[in-house]
Amino acid sequence: MKETRYFYVPNASNETELPTEEATHAVRVLRLQAGDEIVLMDGVGTFYKAAVTMASSKHCMYEIQEHLPQDRQWAHHLHLAIAPTKDIGRIEWLVEKATEIGFDEISFLNCKFSERKTLRTDRIERIVVSAMKQSRKAWKPVVNEMVTFSDFIAAHSEGARYICHCYSEIEKTDFFHTLNTNLPTSEEIIVMVGPEGDFSIDEVRLALNKGFLSTSLGTSRLRTETAGLSAVMLMNLCTRK
Repeated sequence: MKETRYFYVPNASNETELPTEEATHAVRVLRLQAGDEIVLMDGVGTFYKAAVTMASSKHCMYEIQEHLPQDRQWAHHLHLAIAPTKDIGRIEWLVEKATEIGFDEISFLNCKFSERKTLRTDRIERIVVSAMKQSRKAWKPVVNEMVTFSDFIAAHSEGARYICHCYSEIEKTDFFHTLNTNLPTSEEIIVMVGPEGDFSIDEVRLALNKGFLSTSLGTSRLRTETAGLSAVMLMNLCTRK
């Protein structure tokens, strides 16, 4: 008996053919044939049980047999904003693991102490889709282009907003304790994580002046990708249904 395979198909209910990249994997790698069962994921909350109706070298047609709406496992829109590391492999690892855990959106920040100023979001998108299929998540996280720190702050003036930093001279609360004891009523929770040199102190103060709350991820000094994953895990845990 073949294992049921999952495929990402945006707008799956209105289509009858797998996207090119998914079709190539289905036919050339998995060697699916007509009659094989597959599950489609539209990335916005629904799985679809389907059957392959035709498989050729470049095409894979399907017929939907059942709609399977999914329940989101967490209650808020979880948004991580992070300064990507110089070694892009580390931020790609973060994106993969955060998707497996469960969150909704990621933004990339160009900060004063950032070592990386550019990012290929198309590659990040592919990693997100792969992790979504592997972990069988019904929602695909939104991947945003890199923006400057100040532009991100200006664009996000609502919701529960937190900035994690290591400055001892600025009062801060523990991020987990803050969420766990006083879960926000707003739909969106945004947490910002800086580059390995941290945010500049002026960036932290700018964020606080714009309504972000000063928080810490604990007493250990974490690498950027570890801090980002920790923030996602804590948000997911505190908002889990």
